[in-house]
Amino acid sequence: MVSKVHHSESMTFRYILASILMAGCAISAERAAEKEPDIAHSPVVKDRRVKDGYRIGSGDVLQIMVWKEPDASVPSVVVRPDGKIAIPLLKDVDVLGLTPAEVEQALTERLAKFIPAADVTVIVTAIHSKRVYMVGGVRKEGPIELQHDMSVLQALSEAGGLTDYAKRKSIYVLRTSNGKQHKLPFNYDAVLKGERINDNIIVEPDDIIVVPH
Repeated sequence: MVSKVHHSESMTFRYILASILMAGCAISAERAAEKEPDIAHSPVVKDRRVKDGYRIGSGDVLQIMVWKEPDASVPSVVVRPDGKIAIPLLKDVDVLGLTPAEVEQALTERLAKFIPAADVTVIVTAIHSKRVYMVGGVRKEGPIELQHDMSVLQALSEAGGLTDYAKRKSIYVLRTSNGKQHKLPFNYDAVLKGERINDNIIVEPDDIIVVPH
């Protein structure tokens, strides 16, 4: 009788031990899954400035996702100055001037010999290719990145403001449209007074703001 009791207790102990070990393995697996991000299900944050038909530029950051193919996916890649990105299997791919949809199509075609009917998604997660350029009587000459819609007055402020010798009433924006350059006047003093508000236009990528000395 005693032997049977000990045998029963031994079986119960083994069952409890096995349950604890299984639970520990399950917790370890869950923690490992938390530490290893799944690119196929990771949240994608598209740059809010990306509109339909947006064309990719140098410096932009892309996320390339190939459905159920993590080894062919890239969580983050910067478009190089030569307009190319490097991704697994294909090495260098030229994306400059293409829309995300066009890049998806190009990658699908090039991946076909490795992954038949690949399901490719391309997301622009950050735009760094859109800039305006400050020239002349500002405290910080050079390019300014357009992180959001920006007026001429805001661009001048971003450049540190005007120098003491700036000709405040003779500022202008050089804008190229359809291959022709246009000169758009901006009277700094008048805009500050609430006059000539139409001068304070929203700048566009590659505009040049000229502040004569």
